Amino acid sequence: MGMEFSTWLALFAASWAISLSPGPGAVAAMSSGLNHGFKRGYFTTFGLILGIWTQVVVVGLGLGALVMTSSTAFTVIKWLGVAYLVWLGIQQWRAPARPLVAVDSANLGTSRRLMVLRAWMINTVNPKGTLFLLAIVPQFLDVHQPLAPQYAIVALTLGFTDLVVMAGYTALAARVLNTLKAPSHLRAVNRVFGGMFVAAGSLLAVFKRAV
Repeated sequence: MGMEFSTWLALFAASWAISLSPGPGAVAAMSSGLNHGFKRGYFTTFGLILGIWTQVVVVGLGLGALVMTSSTAFTVIKWLGVAYLVWLGIQQWRAPARPLVAVDSANLGTSRRLMVLRAWMINTVNPKGTLFLLAIVPQFLDVHQPLAPQYAIVALTLGFTDLVVMAGYTALAARVLNTLKAPSHLRAVNRVFGGMFVAAGSLLAVFKRAV
């Protein structure tokens, strides 16, 4: 048995709030739209969703509880996430001020894979996301029913809302890109997004578990 429809509706509503909330995922989606346009930049969303699914699996297997109870595990994962977000911010800050150009087809596959991998890392190496799922997901689970199908429904629901919301973020940034032609403008936007990544990393650095 899966999940009661009324329970799923509540989960569906919560999923929109989760996806729409500002965070590293939204910054990554907009950054990809800025740098690659919508069609290529949207591949970042697939990586973000894979990261969410990884987090759901972690929580489902009980590893999330380990992160919540072990100070060492939490600290290691948190600082890996901080370092990764800051590194992305520096890369974006230093990105050349060039308009969107066509990518050589020989490198297109590698570029897409890299975008997916980077986005997957953003959502995977984030203990805040793990603790958030630990706080939210159990509210929608019936412990008297098989849990695997219910976790699958949670993962698919979160994935669907992210597909829609991150498409909006990516398209918004891609449209902004088309209106910015001057190198000074593009350089400024790169630095804004670079700063946003660093800010996201800084927020994660000061994040603490509830005692």
